[in-house]
Order: sequence, then structure tokens, then C-alpha cells
Amino acid sequence: MSKLANPAPLGLLGFGMTTVLLNMHNSGIYPLGAMIMAMGLVYGGLAQVIAGAMEFKKGNTFGTLAFSSYGLFWWSLVILLLLPNFTFISPAVAAPDNTAMAAYFFMWGMFTLLMFIGTIKKNHALQFVFGSLVVLFFLLTAVRLTGDTGLLQTITGIEGIICGSSAIYTGIAEVLNETYERTVLPL
Repeated sequence: MSKLANPAPLGLLGFGMTTVLLNMHNSGIYPLGAMIMAMGLVYGGLAQVIAGAMEFKKGNTFGTLAFSSYGLFWWSLVILLLLPNFTFISPAVAAPDNTAMAAYFFMWGMFTLLMFIGTIKKNHALQFVFGSLVVLFFLLTAVRLTGDTGLLQTITGIEGIICGSSAIYTGIAEVLNETYERTVLPL
């Protein structure tokens, strides 16, 4: 049997880069726009779903669930944000209010907390990605429950940039360590 490529870097980079860009918005650097939506659909969404399918082929249940789920998270988030703007749907679909979005982020936080338990036997870099993602989802929940668009949202954005950057680091570390057949970037 031929060696299969490691799909984790694709999934980690798709997640990480999209998370950084969204959280640059959350921290107040620029408004929510088409760039974030496109990243959410394509690199955060599609690339992770592809990575999940590749992990399935390798027999990695954790990777399959993680990448497929977070890829579909990105698609669902973009749809939640855009669907109310489609005029061809009748009657119109109401945009989710803060309570609904808090419930959405809370459920993703609970899922991520449970997935974090699955990282305990994995490398420290992956533990950090999932641990910081748990914090991010619960901060997003708090932002929506409080309606805070000031300091709490900025802190949440900064934490999201850290989380996304850790996924980028982990993905690049896996590529470089495999390419050079030694530890270039520790995991």
C-alpha cells in the first residue's frame, strides 16, 4: 500500500488562517465583509471538509470528526450571517439574535471541550489549539449574552488570533518536520 499524505496541515491551516482573519474583525481591525465569508466557505470550510475525508481514508476518527465538524462550522456560520439577506426566500428568514448566537457558540464550545479531552494523548501544540478554541467559543458566548461590542469583544478577538495562530503553527510544524525528517518546529 502506498503512503498517504498527512491531511492535518491542510485542515489546521484552513482553520487557523480563517480564524485569524475573523478575529481580526472581532478585535476591531476591520469590518465583517466578503473576504471573511469567502475564507469561511472555501479555506475554513471546504478545505477542512476535504481534510476530514482524507483523515477518514487514513482511519483517523479524531481527525475525521474534528476537520469535518469545524469545516461545517464555517459553512454554517457563513450561512447564518448571509441567509437573512437572501430576498428569494419567502417568508424571509430572520437573522439570529444575540441569544441564538450565544446558544450556537455555547454548543460549539461544549463540543470543543469534549474534543479537547481527545487531545490529551496527542501533542502539546494540538492541545493548545483545542484548549484555546474552547476559551474562544465561551468568550464568543459571553460577548453575545452581554451584547458587549467593546472591551470583551476586543479581548475575544485577540484570543481568537492567538488560537488561529497556534493552528497555523501546528500545521506548518507538521509540514516542516515531515519534510526535513527531524524536529524543525516542536509540537
